[in-house]
Amino acid sequence: MTFRPVSVNVPVSNGGPHRQTMETINAKTSGPNVTAQVATKVLLVDDDEIVCSHLELLIAAEGYDVTTAPDAETALASMKHDFAPIVIADINMGDMDGLALCRSIRRETYSGYVYVMLHTARDTEEDILAGLKAGADDYLSKRTPKSQLIGRLRTAQRILLLEHSLKTALRDRERVAMTDALTGAHNRRYLFEQLPHELDLAHRSRGDLSVLVLDFDHFSRVNDHHGHAAGDAILKELVQRIHGCLRRKCDWCARLGGDEFAVILPQTDLAGAGVMAEILRSAIETTLMRTGERMVRMTVSIGVSGLSAAARGEATTAQMLLELADRCLYKSKKAGRNRVTVSDTLEAVYTSQPENGTRRQFTLDFGAALPLTQGLPDLPDISP
Repeated sequence: MTFRPVSVNVPVSNGGPHRQTMETINAKTSGPNVTAQVATKVLLVDDDEIVCSHLELLIAAEGYDVTTAPDAETALASMKHDFAPIVIADINMGDMDGLALCRSIRRETYSGYVYVMLHTARDTEEDILAGLKAGADDYLSKRTPKSQLIGRLRTAQRILLLEHSLKTALRDRERVAMTDALTGAHNRRYLFEQLPHELDLAHRSRGDLSVLVLDFDHFSRVNDHHGHAAGDAILKELVQRIHGCLRRKCDWCARLGGDEFAVILPQTDLAGAGVMAEILRSAIETTLMRTGERMVRMTVSIGVSGLSAAARGEATTAQMLLELADRCLYKSKKAGRNRVTVSDTLEAVYTSQPENGTRRQFTLDFGAALPLTQGLPDLPDISP
């Protein structure tokens, strides 16, 4: 049996990120009776120093990572900066007893479920029912044999591991649901769920947001000449080149459908988005793309929009930005393809260096399509 530490972000009620080191199982069991143990953090809460010390030694000897707190207030503060998935608490403690502590834990938000065990001398049926009603998962008398305490800790551990496995499975399923199966980019569903959040953030921070919409020029010719497998390979290569051009973690791309993609650039104005669009356009044009055994030269047309171009302030929606970028993409197509169109009236001059070494200078007219330079074919070269 081996254990592998995993770092997990732990959000708490005040919104601050904390990190917790937990152990996850990578166990190979030899039979159904083998119990895999995980070094899990346990928080002991008891105002009796002797009892607390005795329990700490007992539980730590079983491989648990144990911390202690003399009262409920200290325990709650400890949970915020050093999260423990298992809490063992006495009931009779100062101003806030174990029942109040349990109710407070249930009101808080942690990274995972908190398994609360009440360990007390008060063990009448009425006491037990009161503890369970307060939100405790287990109730142990201090007269309970220590072997039973350890056994119930292992039960708590199995429940927490199951919860962790279920959360992991749900996250994986959500990730798959938001990912384009062919290219590995985000899919259309992710785009229409996440882009409004990016827009809200830009409004709150009074920042900017730009959107690129791009697709291949004459992509159908690849499928016609080389087959759909070649087309799929080129789409995968396109996403790789987009990711290679995006230098910030906050920038991302999504597949709209077919060979059309959207690139989202938070905190980026139209001028910066125009530069990024030209970088992407050049990255596609200047290097051949592999389709299995063959190489082809492809180009893309790009449309760029942004909050400042929309000129609608708070009324601007994600759909508006996408539609504006799509109209600019159409202008690029209509003007001859292999170019960038940005929705504004500002002019800027850029210089690019094609792969063949001949420098070419062009004017990027925001609001008009980028004029195609002399010597470049109107259609992409499809080489054998």
